[in-house]
Amino acid sequence: MPEQKRTFKKIAFLSISKAQAKKAMAELVKIYGNCDAGHADVIVALGGDGFMLETIRKHMPLIKRGLPIYGMNQGTIGFLMNSYGTDDLYERLENAEAAQISPLKMTAQARGGEFSALAINEISLLRQTRQAAHIRIHIDNSVRMDRLMADGILVSTPAGSTAYNLSAHGPVIPLGSNVLALTPISAFRPRRWRGALLKNTAKIRFEILDPDKRPVSAVADDTEFRNVTEVCVEQETNLEFTLLFDEGHELDEKILREQFAT
Repeated sequence: MPEQKRTFKKIAFLSISKAQAKKAMAELVKIYGNCDAGHADVIVALGGDGFMLETIRKHMPLIKRGLPIYGMNQGTIGFLMNSYGTDDLYERLENAEAAQISPLKMTAQARGGEFSALAINEISLLRQTRQAAHIRIHIDNSVRMDRLMADGILVSTPAGSTAYNLSAHGPVIPLGSNVLALTPISAFRPRRWRGALLKNTAKIRFEILDPDKRPVSAVADDTEFRNVTEVCVEQETNLEFTLLFDEGHELDEKILREQFAT
């Protein structure tokens, strides 16, 4: 039997608090109506990439059950967003390409206890003071680097590889490649180490050396835990989010274009 075409007649519109975004949302609601997210076919988020990540966290139970999100850019950075427009939204949604994104899971030990968080883009460890962080890196229960001296280090998904990871000179990773980027941030020793590509099944553990003298924060996208002593990272391969992108502007196409940007 031919695959049934998706329909997105019940839309839940959400927006950031900026006046421009609220005005854009009012225009869309006037044309298409608005539905509670719990009864919607799709969430349309108006904002930037940060708002997209916030929307995913806020509606995690619905998104885990398969509710897709379609972003419209009304923020500063819109890599995860589509262009804003009021025309033909039903058609845009029905013709959109779906990107399946598996997040990273972080479990951090800190002075206040144990904390966990999910990240779509990256999990980063960052020095909290003027002194460089000293970090021991374990991969699948084996020590791969006894001491990294750096401003920090991050683990990036393919979807997040064009964000902080790229700014830190990490590699751009195509969607579907089943790898993660491990990228140092301003490494002092070993000075020439540029990071590694790991299987997305890898279990990564960061051990903070001398945490009292050289305190470190752990950040999952924009959720921060300070004074961590140990951080474990792995990809939640059994959990997928569905993001929708206009034809010709799919996420994998955006990632490919970034590799040829000048």
